[in-house]
Amino acid sequence: MNTPYLEIDLAKIFSNTQKLVEMFGARNIDITGITKVALGEPKIANCLVSAGIVSIGESRIANIKRMRQAGVKATFTLIRTPSMTEIDDVVKYANASLNSELSIIAELSDSAIKQNKIHDVVLMVEMGDLREGILKKDLDETIDKTIQLKGVNLIGLGTNLACFSGVKPSKTNMDKLSLLAETYEKKYHIKFQIISGGNSANFEWLFANDDLGRINNVRLGESIFIGKETLSRKHIEGLHLNAITLVAGVIESKTKPSLPEGEVGQDAFGITTAFVDKGDMLRTILAIGKQDVHVPGLTPLSDVDIIGSSSDHLILDATRSPLRVGDQVRFSLDYAALLSCMTSPFVANSFV
Repeated sequence: MNTPYLEIDLAKIFSNTQKLVEMFGARNIDITGITKVALGEPKIANCLVSAGIVSIGESRIANIKRMRQAGVKATFTLIRTPSMTEIDDVVKYANASLNSELSIIAELSDSAIKQNKIHDVVLMVEMGDLREGILKKDLDETIDKTIQLKGVNLIGLGTNLACFSGVKPSKTNMDKLSLLAETYEKKYHIKFQIISGGNSANFEWLFANDDLGRINNVRLGESIFIGKETLSRKHIEGLHLNAITLVAGVIESKTKPSLPEGEVGQDAFGITTAFVDKGDMLRTILAIGKQDVHVPGLTPLSDVDIIGSSSDHLILDATRSPLRVGDQVRFSLDYAALLSCMTSPFVANSFV
């Protein structure tokens, strides 16, 4: 297969998903499987469904459309607040969406009425991470106005933590979310189906607390595909860390100095690098670069070091493990590296 490519082990993804479903299910928490890092790839989505995922979450409506058209049997939630330009498609292809703006919810309602549908809505509450979310002081009014709209059905509350600011899910903020749910259920005589407490960062909270309150849903992506929780990137026991591997090919391998020759200025990305004299080394170039992958998220699986990269080249020190033109080098990926590789049209997928 042409390099670079991602080697995707569906059996390992299935195993990770199944174990997470069992792990959270034992605490009465459902999982929404997040496929945005997989670009909505139908083979991966079907793998998640086969492993017990009923609900799939996606940040891009185009990916939901792709999975729908491929026949993936799941309910779909748009996990990024819809933009005004995609309202009709959101109602058409997504069963539900996470929302934080009344004006958008009103547009969803109008579109749903025109399409003879009811669109489910989860209100996202600001709990400190300062990404999307309704301020707690505004939540009452938002709920009041949302439940009056004829084209939408308010099915729950949710929050997002540890994504932008890194705020940890804790007993304190999870209890606050549970209390908000109970308060407004009583006030408006409604029953929320979903109280979504967060994402792959919720493991520490899950196992540190006996009482999980009203939280009955989490949105998991990184733990499924990477096998780690996201607060400290610790391995989740029993999960595979190597479900997806990057393979890139060698296009040059020559012994060269470790120090550049001539006066050094900024590189193509505006960075001035301080080089260390290590003498001559076997400098090996791979046909992949910053345009394809978040290079800091790569870890070589052989005894080589990453020296640096440009748009289309990744430079290695292969002195300890000599490489020749045509050889292939394998890497593990963190979430950012996987996301960028999946998004690059120049990195293929190989399913095993």
